[in-house]
Amino acid sequence: MNVSSIVVKTKPEHMQEVMDRIKAVDLCEVHFFDPHGQIIVTIEGSSIDEQMERLKLIQGIPFVFTANLAYSYCEDELTKAVGQIKGSGAGPSPD
Repeated sequence: MNVSSIVVKTKPEHMQEVMDRIKAVDLCEVHFFDPHGQIIVTIEGSSIDEQMERLKLIQGIPFVFTANLAYSYCEDELTKAVGQIKGSGAGPSPD
């Protein structure tokens, strides 16, 4: 499971239009918004690359000033990296 959270900023008068367009992007969900034009969105995907493509789509929505990554969790990629570290013998050195 791969999930990222982004913060989107727009003008309050364009917030509903921006949220509707975000909801139309596959595997994106609006979780919170405030009256100042900030929107919290989660993006799911099979990889960080897929999530970044969705982020770029959101950044291209009209009236979006910024859309920035706040958090990313990629379980499969983390598991793979841990396996590679264990397989290489790399790890923390004893003090």
